[in-house]
Amino acid sequence: MTLKQCVCRSAAMAAAAAVLVLTGCAQVKLGAANPSIENIQAAKASGMPPVAVGTFVLAEGVPRSVDEAVSIRSNRFFSPYDSSFAKYLQETLTAELRAAGLLDANAATRISGQLTRSEVEAGTSSGTASLGAWFVVYRNDAVIYRKQLVEQDNWPSSFVGAVAIPDAANHYAALYRRLVARLLTDEDFRKAMKP
Repeated sequence: MTLKQCVCRSAAMAAAAAVLVLTGCAQVKLGAANPSIENIQAAKASGMPPVAVGTFVLAEGVPRSVDEAVSIRSNRFFSPYDSSFAKYLQETLTAELRAAGLLDANAATRISGQLTRSEVEAGTSSGTASLGAWFVVYRNDAVIYRKQLVEQDNWPSSFVGAVAIPDAANHYAALYRRLVARLLTDEDFRKAMKP
């Protein structure tokens, strides 16, 4: 195969992928969890000692589909971590704590979680998204903090799918960092985390 044929085939594959997204039958993996400056600063300002991040799972009684994928105008978006949004939240928290220098796999204090909500809608005029989880903190296997936190967002949405779909996906993915920020700035969490 010549270089020209390779370039043409690559361009054709990219065009086909774009058509799939625009026609509403794509399956798209979200990007990897990345730390944010705001959350790194919030973690450092919390006064917490280094902690371990435990397992994050789907909360009991919540449909499995909540953990597996979200649909945005018939396009299915899923987590890059075992196709689990609970694990996406776990990895987001892990990335933030690692970047803040507060992650220690052997720490006596461990943060675990249970995903309770994962929703996104991209209507023709407005978009909405919500993400919720129980956060549970253990110190030497005793529960010192347990609270359900929810983060929500809404924004103007476009009638045009090529604009609305990626915009909704970006708003939805940003909720993971925002939910971690809500945890890190929660007064009850900060009191519980004091050494």
